[in-house]
Amino acid sequence: MDLTHINSNNNPTMVDVSNKNPSFREARAEGSISMSESAFKAMKNNEVKKGPVVHTAIIAAIMGAKKTSELIPMCHPLMLSKVDCNINFVDSEFRVDIEVIVKCEGKTGVEMEALSGVSIGLLTIYDMLKAIDKSMLITNITLLSKSGGRSSDYTR
Repeated sequence: MDLTHINSNNNPTMVDVSNKNPSFREARAEGSISMSESAFKAMKNNEVKKGPVVHTAIIAAIMGAKKTSELIPMCHPLMLSKVDCNINFVDSEFRVDIEVIVKCEGKTGVEMEALSGVSIGLLTIYDMLKAIDKSMLITNITLLSKSGGRSSDYTR
């Protein structure tokens, strides 16, 4: 079995994408954080002592997508052309869903950037609300879709 991240000396390596043609790439990912009613209401009503949780989480998600190659060893640094983050409140479950969409024109996909953005956005919510609720639960971080490149498009 040929492993793409192992070189001929059996050492870790980044995949060589130098001979690939750039193409438009897009990926969407999502994840959720469930919390107590008091934490949920404090976030939704912008009554958290650390500041505006929603806006901070959106900025963190964008930064997380942009910094992916610094956090995940074999990811290529990419020139992202768009990172968008949407936060939705699920009132009946005291849950917050984050969706991140990442776009670029490049030689490798942006799935990891979308997943990193979601993860960092959710962790930021946790950080800002942990004084209210330490039992928050981050779940369902998943790739929803990706397009572009040689491999076929994917939709969950």
